[in-house]
Amino acid sequence: PLAALVGVDRHKDRFVENLQRFANGLPFNHALLWGVRGTGKSSLAKAAFMHVAQGEAALKLVEVDRDQVTELPALFDVLRGRTERFLVLCDDLSFEEGAAAAKALKSALEGGVSGPPANVLFTATSNRRHLMPRSHGERAGHAEDRGLIATAEDAEEEVSVSDRFGLWIGFPPMDQPTYLEAVQGYAKRYGLKTPDLKAGDLDRRALQWAQLRGARSGRVAWQFIRDLAGELGKALPL
Repeated sequence: PLAALVGVDRHKDRFVENLQRFANGLPFNHALLWGVRGTGKSSLAKAAFMHVAQGEAALKLVEVDRDQVTELPALFDVLRGRTERFLVLCDDLSFEEGAAAAKALKSALEGGVSGPPANVLFTATSNRRHLMPRSHGERAGHAEDRGLIATAEDAEEEVSVSDRFGLWIGFPPMDQPTYLEAVQGYAKRYGLKTPDLKAGDLDRRALQWAQLRGARSGRVAWQFIRDLAGELGKALPL
């Protein structure tokens, strides 16, 4: 549920507002959710869709694998002729193999001569703000074969794709109070606060779990809660 996502209230408000405008036929922006892994980017996109779709029967969700980005122009052409409104989601998007996928995404978002379809909102999640490899060194082999100029042109092509997203929502690393707030929120929601857990034990164990994982995030908090629920013999949603 949208309410279960903790520490991203501003992100929720902004994304839901944009999605609700889209569902109501008002002007909207394609959205890029970027930032640290495990901070709730994909969860927010899907939870927000379920939240808004409850009152919008014509709102549909289509998920596209990042390896199928080159098919987006054809997909958008198909969706353009339908009466429903579509949130098209691509999770963990990045361009590892040159500019072909970047060009396809730009073409889909711009729509060519006919313009972009008014009934499609494209949302991507990514660990990278500009969707491209972290360094040109990741494509060193390609640079030797194709030359530095061609490599630089590919990089420019990829960076320019992020400019097509009118709504950027960044997800920074989760601090300790927010991490513990997420753990406490999950524990309360699913009835995991039992007499066996003394005051402070839940926080202490949650912090130990995060230290073992080397990270604090909503995903790590949920994994800790699943471990705790299994220990207590309580069922949780998938």
